[in-house]
Amino acid sequence: MGTQNSSLRRLGAMVSAGIALAASAAVAMAARWLTYHALRARIEHLEETAPSQRRTNFTHRQCLHWELLSKTMDDPELAEVLDAYDGTVSPRKLRQFLLGNTLCTNALCCYRMGKMNREEFFGFARSMLQNPVFREYWNASRPLRAALANSPEEAELGRMVDDLLTQLEERDTDEWWVVGEPPD
Repeated sequence: MGTQNSSLRRLGAMVSAGIALAASAAVAMAARWLTYHALRARIEHLEETAPSQRRTNFTHRQCLHWELLSKTMDDPELAEVLDAYDGTVSPRKLRQFLLGNTLCTNALCCYRMGKMNREEFFGFARSMLQNPVFREYWNASRPLRAALANSPEEAELGRMVDDLLTQLEERDTDEWWVVGEPPD
């Protein structure tokens, strides 16, 4: 009888230990389940807000770019830092070229943000190319644009403007606003 009680006690202890182990595993799984769902919800939230955050960061970067260029255009000594023309243009012309670059950068920014489509970008370029200073800037910056191979979108838009400039220079009409075929 003492052996039976001892065996029953051992069996009961093993069952209790098994139940405790199962309960512990269930609690651990429930905690992992909650953690998993919390992390999954956080990832989904980040995925939903990521495009908005990228646009915000892009806009902030463009504002900073404009502030830096504004300071540079106001100070000929600072403008020398951005002279990509090997000193071949006057300080006045350099500031004009920097403004031309800023206008193009702004249009590219609007295009990338979806505020301007390709046809509108084309129209912007066609109107800007009517200005002789802008045309001079565009021609002088050709070697700089050749380095845009790592930015296929920007390089493609640059080629589109290059083609448009060629068409404008070869036109046989005074109606510049009809020259060139807007992209699809």
